[in-house]
Amino acid sequence: MSPRGLGSHMASQEQVKRYLAYWLQLGKSLVLDRGEILQPRPIEGDHYSREFEACWQRILAVGGENCYLEGTLQTLSDLLSETWDIADCARCTMPVPIVNMGVQPNGCPCFDLPTWPNTDLPSPRMPVDSRGQLEQIRRRLL
Repeated sequence: MSPRGLGSHMASQEQVKRYLAYWLQLGKSLVLDRGEILQPRPIEGDHYSREFEACWQRILAVGGENCYLEGTLQTLSDLLSETWDIADCARCTMPVPIVNMGVQPNGCPCFDLPTWPNTDLPSPRMPVDSRGQLEQIRRRLL
């Protein structure tokens, strides 16, 4: 998941489209606004399939209302709103919807650090007892 600062973030259309394509590849179905169940093949080589693109256009035409991925509670309309974002699951790395809480002023203390997070700098860490670590290694080697 990418770092977030203050301001509104939401899942982009491309993120929601990717979310659908990934889960459809694993055999999930898409339920459209009138209860129609589809399972389009999402990709062909290096691009989305025409079947998937047509399905995506149908979803956009109704704003994702009453359209959802099988087994989920959020409609695609929900996912396209400012309330939701798409992130990688910590367990399986597949894209999953998450409630976008943003960084609350009383949440993480980083909210007022304009240069944080900064992956070019070492992250804060716990103190390391180098002498103790070396002593443990020495004991194991004996």
